[in-house]
Amino acid sequence: MLLLSVSLALAADPTKDIAKDTLDIGVLKNSEVKVVQKMLYRKDGTLEMGAMLAVMPFDGYTIAPQVAFSGTKHVSDTVGVEVQVGGGYGFENAVYTELAGPTYGVAVEAYRYLASAEADVQYTLAYAKMNLGGKKVLHHDVYVLVGAGATLEQSLLPPGDLTISPTLPIGIGTRLFLSKTSLLRLELRDSMLFEYRSQSATWGFKSNVGIGVGLSILSGGSK
Repeated sequence: MLLLSVSLALAADPTKDIAKDTLDIGVLKNSEVKVVQKMLYRKDGTLEMGAMLAVMPFDGYTIAPQVAFSGTKHVSDTVGVEVQVGGGYGFENAVYTELAGPTYGVAVEAYRYLASAEADVQYTLAYAKMNLGGKKVLHHDVYVLVGAGATLEQSLLPPGDLTISPTLPIGIGTRLFLSKTSLLRLELRDSMLFEYRSQSATWGFKSNVGIGVGLSILSGGSK
């Protein structure tokens, strides 16, 4: 009768058996919880050499295609130092053509992009993986940049005076790793100029926002 009573009690409270098999590991601190993500593609210690095609479509009076070449030394997987030189030509857009035409005859003191040289520091915000249709995993990073440089521009008004302006580039971009030594790079860069305008003898700010896509090769480092 006693055995039957014990059996019924255990059947009525199954948590007693569960509690018997439970291991108390205590309370974990936040500092003890780590999420580990394996980085297949490393940049630490590598030299990245690249070429990029870009366009500056947001200026009020010109649109400028650009070709840029860059060298980036990655001192770690998150920090890199880059030098970029670029060249192009700012073509008059429809707004400038209409203002300068016979209808309005307004001479706008605008400047076209010709060339630039910039140095910047890049900081990688994230390294991530993307599943493409369940067939391929794409590794990529996201970075921001800030730096300093100089930009050469030319007035659209005769006689086409040249001006060299101090420049502050800022931007955001991503690297898509095609292999351990090659990658596709997408970038949005705003090169902010403090520009002297000779016809009006004034200084003014100008923003050259470029959208670019390029290819790079990584060398050195530990693969």
